[in-house]
Amino acid sequence: MVQEYIEIRGARENNLKNVSLRLPRRKITIFTGVSGSGKSSLVFDTIANEAQRLLFENFSMFVRNFLPRYPQPDADAIENLSMAVLVDQKRLGGGSQSTVGTVTDIAPVLRLLFSRIGQPYAGSANAFSFNDPQGICPECNGIGRKIGIPLEALIDATKSLNSGAVIAPGLTNMESDIYARSGYFDNDKKITDYTTEELDLLLYSEPRRHTDLPYNTYEGLVYKFNRKFIARDIQTLSPRVRQKVEPFLKLGPCPLCKGARLNQAALNCKINGYNIIDMTTMEIDELLEVVKSITEPAAAPLVRTLTERLQHLVEIGLEYLSLDRATDTLSGGESQRVKIVKQLNGSLVDAMYIFDEPSVGLHPRDVHRLNELLEKLRDKGNTVIVVEHDPDVIKIADYVVDMGPYAGSEGGQIVYEGDYSGLLQSDTLTGNHLLCQRPLKESFRQASGTLPIVHATVHNLRDVCVNIPASVLTVITGVAGSGKSSLINEAFLSQHPEAVVIDQASLSTSSRSTAATYTGIMDDVRKVFATTNRVDAGLFSFNSKGACPNCQGLGVTYTDLGFLEGVKLPCDVCGGQRFNDEVLAYTLNGKSIADVLNMTVQQALAFLQIKEVQPKLQALSDVGLDYLTLGQPMSTLSGGECQRIKLASELHKRGSIYVMDEPTTGLHLSDIGRLLTIMNRLVDGGNTVIVIEHHLDVIRNADWIIDMGPEGGNKGGMVIFEGTPRELLGAEHSLTSKYL
Repeated sequence: MVQEYIEIRGARENNLKNVSLRLPRRKITIFTGVSGSGKSSLVFDTIANEAQRLLFENFSMFVRNFLPRYPQPDADAIENLSMAVLVDQKRLGGGSQSTVGTVTDIAPVLRLLFSRIGQPYAGSANAFSFNDPQGICPECNGIGRKIGIPLEALIDATKSLNSGAVIAPGLTNMESDIYARSGYFDNDKKITDYTTEELDLLLYSEPRRHTDLPYNTYEGLVYKFNRKFIARDIQTLSPRVRQKVEPFLKLGPCPLCKGARLNQAALNCKINGYNIIDMTTMEIDELLEVVKSITEPAAAPLVRTLTERLQHLVEIGLEYLSLDRATDTLSGGESQRVKIVKQLNGSLVDAMYIFDEPSVGLHPRDVHRLNELLEKLRDKGNTVIVVEHDPDVIKIADYVVDMGPYAGSEGGQIVYEGDYSGLLQSDTLTGNHLLCQRPLKESFRQASGTLPIVHATVHNLRDVCVNIPASVLTVITGVAGSGKSSLINEAFLSQHPEAVVIDQASLSTSSRSTAATYTGIMDDVRKVFATTNRVDAGLFSFNSKGACPNCQGLGVTYTDLGFLEGVKLPCDVCGGQRFNDEVLAYTLNGKSIADVLNMTVQQALAFLQIKEVQPKLQALSDVGLDYLTLGQPMSTLSGGECQRIKLASELHKRGSIYVMDEPTTGLHLSDIGRLLTIMNRLVDGGNTVIVIEHHLDVIRNADWIIDMGPEGGNKGGMVIFEGTPRELLGAEHSLTSKYL
């Protein structure tokens, strides 16, 4: 068969320098290169954008009004594209209603299965949905939680009715006395000694006729309290009663469904002894075995579909998740792998699958699973394009495009294209770093004390107690789902809230937020300009008094063309400089404020001799962002650049504990050394640095390692090793040890 190609000619998006290339169709092409070299500009802003734009052009003008607008990329020609499926690292949102089950389309199949073979019959598939009136719990309206009062606020279980067990706030003495006067109980018996039936009668009984009591009615204590104070608007109560009752009202699990959100008919319907909540709360590998054991012939197609989709989740290393896990609690790497599973369930061929660093968050043990999935997509007849830094993923490429030679204005060119073996001989940054391996650290710093984590039980942690050594570099390792993030981001930070956190949370994507404003450099620059020229500092902000009146400080003007794509052009008044003429006339050592914003970090270091600004610029330089201009909008930065600018803005603070969550995300092999230098400098300055990481070069350079595991989910949550990297080599039970 003749090899076909996707052709790109003269691509100029962002920093691309008139790039032309041919990508083989129905193969795996991997784009490599330092962060900021132009990989994303070529793959996402050029190829993916054009594919989406061409797809949407097939719809009518009316429909296109409701679709996202994709601008035409700046290129001479882009030919032979297929429909694009983008799988990026944007975290899945959706709140509590969006779960792993809903986003992978497994939950609807499971609901259908229960509606067909569940016993006793409870209704159609909708009767098993907490978003549908047929399925919701009537008590909490499908939310699973309800305002209520804890039992210990209603009764003192160590006392009897005669000795004052009823302590419910807001009830009159007469209302509290009813229980002792009812004749239903032994009034001298402690509540702790009540049988289940007696406790049920005391607390939950619905109104029943009783001629010897006021209003001729007896009702349980919880029932009475809910009727008087919770079922009605609390604002209608008198201030005195409200003051008594309000402190005790808490949001807790719904008393009827116990947090399951479904009505009793749905919860009583079972398959092989499990109801639908039992199945959605199981870990996926466990659920897979339960589904496989369903043998009813009528359900065979449903069981086959469920098995296939659950198997995909296991294959990609997410067997530790459960279907009821909310998608907004997943990490970026987990979100991306869930999206991959959704694509594998489809049967598209000759599509173009585009991945953004799919290895993020994967332990070296699991990378081969990812490679198998990429190969499976290719073998179906699809074109697979991947932006990646992981050497083990780059190895499986049919074709490699290496961008560079460096980042920013010094990048934007193709420095190598061809097969993997050719890349190793190419003498590019990527080729050279693939050939060399960092040695294992030989001498280790001694701790000056410890930072304890005691009795941590968050998520899957099994009552973990561990000491993190102070004033050394500690790396937390373990497979995905083993409890690393739970241990540090939740347990450690809740016990040591003073720590400085540098994580992967996204930065402001506003076009008005720039590298200079984010790092605080701009405030000091404005003050110096104002003092030198004896004018108001507000003039030197393009978001304030100094903005060009035509473009309001954006530097560009937009023309809306209705259903056609809008046009963005440089402002014809300020020429894209963002400021008005009056402001541009003021200078500092011969340079205007616009000239300063156009400087790279490297140029600004030499020019801006301002004592408050120098350490901030030096920090940007130290994290390898020399090439960024001060006025570069944050919305144009890559993922790796965002994390490093965040790191730089924290570096000049004198924090004693730094927590970093996978700081190698988006970093090229050549930048890992720089990152280690920064970490070591922080530790040498007397700080404690704690890093959650899978990258072996970072693990090899730790002073102390805490390895979590042994596996993910229910099979994890324990500390399986503590010690130096040298000692880890001998730890046979550790998965990390095998790859070190």
